[in-house]
Amino acid sequence: MSIWGKIIGGAAGFAIGGPLGALLGAGMGHAMDSGMGKSAAKAGAEATRKITFTIGVIALSAKMAKADGVVTRDEVDAFKEVFKIPPHEVKNVGRVFDMARKDVAGYEVYAKQIRNLFEKNVPVLEDLIGALFHICKADGVIHPAELDYLEDVARIFGFEGSEWESLRAQYLGEVDANPYVVLGVERSVDDKELKAAYKRLIKEHHPDRLIAEGLPEEFIEVATEKLAAINTAYDRIKAERGLN
Repeated sequence: MSIWGKIIGGAAGFAIGGPLGALLGAGMGHAMDSGMGKSAAKAGAEATRKITFTIGVIALSAKMAKADGVVTRDEVDAFKEVFKIPPHEVKNVGRVFDMARKDVAGYEVYAKQIRNLFEKNVPVLEDLIGALFHICKADGVIHPAELDYLEDVARIFGFEGSEWESLRAQYLGEVDANPYVVLGVERSVDDKELKAAYKRLIKEHHPDRLIAEGLPEEFIEVATEKLAAINTAYDRIKAERGLN
């Protein structure tokens, strides 16, 4: 069953609890009522993580849409592209999106709940940021308010300073991005340390590993984009240093 079937079909809101669970319950209405008797344990830890990730991206995307005050058609299309939403579930997902956009709760409470669940799965949090970047740049204009929003969400997730700069370089896809920043290493790093850092990043962001840690399969394209950025940066440094 896809992540959408799990969300729409039962006790997802009850399982994840907190502000994201409340948002999902309000958005699904009667669909949630039939599943409220199921327990979080029965839903399973893996399913709970995947559902939380998905609802978290919906909520944070909705809040980001308000950052520059305008929701464009490109951003909406990018949202659908990232989510791989089946046609028959578009209305349900749209309902949750609209609920989050209008919700009086700030984005901080959603970001903190996600951080608490994924604090040991840093690559998954990075890919959640990546999904938001994908939507942010969809209309071809990255508003300063959107970048400020993304930086603050990243800070809540635990990415600050050089870690934030690395994420920004990876996901903005700027052709002149510093490849060392993309890989999160200093230019002075020796070849052995460089290769070790590259291998660690490739291992951490392998799609199979991310899915095992809670990334829904519907988001695998985001992870693939990140791997491409890592490989491009490493290839640039190898060419610069004359490495094989």
